[in-house]
Amino acid sequence: MEKLTLIVGATTNKSRFAYFAADRLANNGIPFLPIGIKSGEVFGQKILDLRSKPDLHNIHTITLYIGPAHQKEWIDYLISLQPKRIIFNPGTENPIFFQKAKAAGIEVLPACTLVMLNTNQY
Repeated sequence: MEKLTLIVGATTNKSRFAYFAADRLANNGIPFLPIGIKSGEVFGQKILDLRSKPDLHNIHTITLYIGPAHQKEWIDYLISLQPKRIIFNPGTENPIFFQKAKAAGIEVLPACTLVMLNTNQY
């Protein structure tokens, strides 16, 4: 099964880590869906509007690029997508989100998606 990855906090800003993650996933042939509050397109994928909480399925990995101060209203939605794992990139760590995700049977990884991809640990 391919590891369909949801990039939360996706952006067209080429200087942001979420953009680098989309680039790296695309270059590694890993399917991804970008989602956030910014509109646009990254590597051929339209950025989905997080505020509309789209009905998504078969999400393997959620990689977070929004800080704890902006996560609260999305936690239950993201958990409802039933991913296999959530990667909390540096600066996104959130003990409340960790706990809720673990309670829902989701693997929680305080890690860096870019490092994981570069070291074949993804």
